[in-house]
Amino acid sequence: MRTLRKIRLIYKKFLRKFHKFFERAEIFVTDVLYDRKKSIGTVMVSLGLLPLSFIFLQAVRLRRFLYDRRIFASDILGCPVIVVGNLTLGGTGKTPVVEKIARELHERGRKVAVLSRGYKSKSEPRWKVWVRWITHQKEPPPKVVSNGKLVLLNSETAGDEPFMLAENLPGVVVLVDRDRVKAGRYAIGKFGVDILILDDGFQYFPLLGHINLLLIDRSNPFGNRHLLPRGILREPIEQISRASHVLVTKADSTCDSSLIGTIKMHTQKAEIMQCAHFPRHLSTLDKKEIRLISILQDSKIMAFSGIASPDSFEMFLSRNGATIVHRKQFVDHHRFSKSELENVFDAACAKGAEFAVTTEKDAVRMPKDFQAPIATYFLKIDIEITAGEEIFEDMISKFTSKECLF
Repeated sequence: MRTLRKIRLIYKKFLRKFHKFFERAEIFVTDVLYDRKKSIGTVMVSLGLLPLSFIFLQAVRLRRFLYDRRIFASDILGCPVIVVGNLTLGGTGKTPVVEKIARELHERGRKVAVLSRGYKSKSEPRWKVWVRWITHQKEPPPKVVSNGKLVLLNSETAGDEPFMLAENLPGVVVLVDRDRVKAGRYAIGKFGVDILILDDGFQYFPLLGHINLLLIDRSNPFGNRHLLPRGILREPIEQISRASHVLVTKADSTCDSSLIGTIKMHTQKAEIMQCAHFPRHLSTLDKKEIRLISILQDSKIMAFSGIASPDSFEMFLSRNGATIVHRKQFVDHHRFSKSELENVFDAACAKGAEFAVTTEKDAVRMPKDFQAPIATYFLKIDIEITAGEEIFEDMISKFTSKECLF
């Protein structure tokens, strides 16, 4: 028995060390991608990644060429498709934009479905995929996160963003599948939807969009202008030209003229809008209690998050009078374990934190059985169009007016 206990203790220590090593590695990679910290190590790795970025660029251009020449086909599903996406990795504030568009369309009488890839959702085991391929079985249907009436899956199975959209958009169907063409057909046939929103779909060429809405983060529009894996760009900046509409996000004030100039340099056809992300309120994790933003004033708090742009989140808390006595930044889409949250909250309590604040995306990834020792809230974010309201209204009206051509 003692030997068995020792083996278990050694195994647990190994797992803890492995998780810490993996977390440090993820943070190091993030620092390289976003140029957040300069050290000999990050500089050396950055130089080593430049050739890989060049190879990635050629692969991106080849794929685009194959679709442009119709060697690879793009599908049209017989109902309007609105594509919302980025040129960069996450951090543009895409989810609140998708939520706003879906809500506007639903409230004006359209039957809406959001199609998502479900990044970091629980995927089918690889062996099942191989068995199905060998035996010529049919592929399973898309995951139905919401049928428009009920939320049917949790955040681990669905992915945090689709789950959040499903919870916030009653009446809207939310589906997850890597094959968005298949998901679109399923949404039309099974639920009778008459408009599709392709979430994070600017690089998804198999499905043609009637509107291609490109989001650009004003605070960090193109990162270091390198493509993956050296930078955060998924495509070269000139691919702005594919957008029918551009929405500059996090534009709380007048947008930098140089950014608008860069956009116009690459497209003359796209209509340009701007929006600001503003906090509506603070909410408890179970959404049963709402608190005004003013409770941040003169409060000692702990801030923790696993998002692409944690600095803007923490900056907002500080601007509203909070003193952040403890902060913890995880990598984007990090799924929290109970033990690591216990460690984070213990450190926060030791420093006198009165309550904890996280983001809505992070709140859905917290274990249900975790009991926080202090009150914990998430920040509910909305968007407001700050420039180009008539363009946004015209974009929505194209799909909701009696003269709708789609």
